[in-house]
Amino acid sequence: MIEAQKISMSFGDTKVLQEVDLQVEQGTVTVILGPSGSGKTTLLRCMNFLERADSGRLIFGEETYDLAHIRQKEIAEIRKHTGFVFQNYNLFANKTALENVTEGLIMAHGYGKEEAEQIGRKALDKVGLAAKYHAYPSELSGGQQQRVGIARAVASNPAVIYFDEPTSALDPELIGGVLQVMVELAKEGMTMVVVTHEMSFAREVADRVVFMENGQIVEQGSPEEIFDSPREERTRQFLSRIHH
Repeated sequence: MIEAQKISMSFGDTKVLQEVDLQVEQGTVTVILGPSGSGKTTLLRCMNFLERADSGRLIFGEETYDLAHIRQKEIAEIRKHTGFVFQNYNLFANKTALENVTEGLIMAHGYGKEEAEQIGRKALDKVGLAAKYHAYPSELSGGQQQRVGIARAVASNPAVIYFDEPTSALDPELIGGVLQVMVELAKEGMTMVVVTHEMSFAREVADRVVFMENGQIVEQGSPEEIFDSPREERTRQFLSRIHH
């Protein structure tokens, strides 16, 4: 389905990713854990070309791409099949919830306004915002704004959705609503790659858990393997700190 091979990236002299390999099977939820600065978000952004990797390859569907030399046209083609949910929502402040969802459908996917609005309303219904089509971001809570972000990602019916710490900017009581939407998507078989600190979500929803540190994958496996019997000492340390 999607495979990252030997992705490396540096910011100046700092190696942020060091030959990272990651396989994502269709219909699965992959959760990436790790301390701040471990390269989790950069990996996600490189896989969706929000950052340009220095080297490595991406297999997406039937095609293989050289990440350092990929053309803009190829990036645009891949992005038609991906959704990205940002930590800080990234909504247009001057557009309603519905317009935030339809913008990409019209501009990137070539839908007419009417059809885009139909799809947009369905996507907002799905995330529990049927009453908020015409609300502006400033009139929505953080949790609602993030759900608009998820609706926008879902609307184009992507092959995969990348989530970059989707709950980390939220007040604690708003986190549950966003996670619940993600749980429903997982049940429907949406392929998801999720960078998060929400351990209960990782344990209950992930098919595969990946632990990263210093730009490398230290360990990966099923939630049971990682949470109940991690092989690496570093993974054990990280999880015991989180649990305390």
